[in-house]
Amino acid sequence: MFAVPAAHVLSLENINLIRDGRTILQNINWQVSSGERWVILGPNGSGKTSLCRLASFYLHPTSGHLDLLGERFGRTDIRTLRTHLGITSQAISDLMRPELTAKQIVMTGRHAALSPWWHEYTNADESRALSLLTRFGCDTLSESRYGTLSAGERQRVLIARALMGQPSLLILDEPTAGLDLAGREQLVTMLAGVANANDVAGVLLVTHHVDEIPPGFTHVLLMAHGKVRGAGPIHSTLTAPSLSRCFGIELNLEYRNGRWLAWSP
Repeated sequence: MFAVPAAHVLSLENINLIRDGRTILQNINWQVSSGERWVILGPNGSGKTSLCRLASFYLHPTSGHLDLLGERFGRTDIRTLRTHLGITSQAISDLMRPELTAKQIVMTGRHAALSPWWHEYTNADESRALSLLTRFGCDTLSESRYGTLSAGERQRVLIARALMGQPSLLILDEPTAGLDLAGREQLVTMLAGVANANDVAGVLLVTHHVDEIPPGFTHVLLMAHGKVRGAGPIHSTLTAPSLSRCFGIELNLEYRNGRWLAWSP
């Protein structure tokens, strides 16, 4: 595992992102320390996914300083550093070859690759992939082709893949999107287990909905219109007034049995 610095897993200082004359992110200042589990919450178009792409070095900031695992963007080998990240997103799912088995998909995470043909894998790698599939309830699917899996099964396989390389930072971009109620609740429970495990230094979870926040997440970043609207410990930062300001609508908010619920009065 990459050596995590004492101060921050991730640090963004005065970050701006402008594309085709449009400001996507503006004056972002944010730090993620080891042991923290952050929810990135906000409406559509608020810049959440762009922020994650910056954090994973897939986007270049227009200005500002970006440090990941103690390495500054522009002064490090991005390809090597990216192998110490675990990432799930719809974009990554779309790049997976449908003919690969679930086990092969998970094993590609060892080298942050898209197919298993360009690297050698050991028996230990195969055992770890099978162990991760079991952890996420996919042990019976190890030889099933990715293209035949349901949306929920694919998400669980991708999370197993993201953990394959023992990452220091895990980035989950809308992992519950497109799932039915049962699939969502199963995945939220599994993500609570990820949050409470100590095998990843930092976790970032992007969502639009407070009811998809798993138990165990410690901090929240509220975003709207490309700006940070609130950041800090989840129980003091995520309030009805702050959520209402973030989404631009009056909302009630309740925390019950480890889960959040929001509704319009």
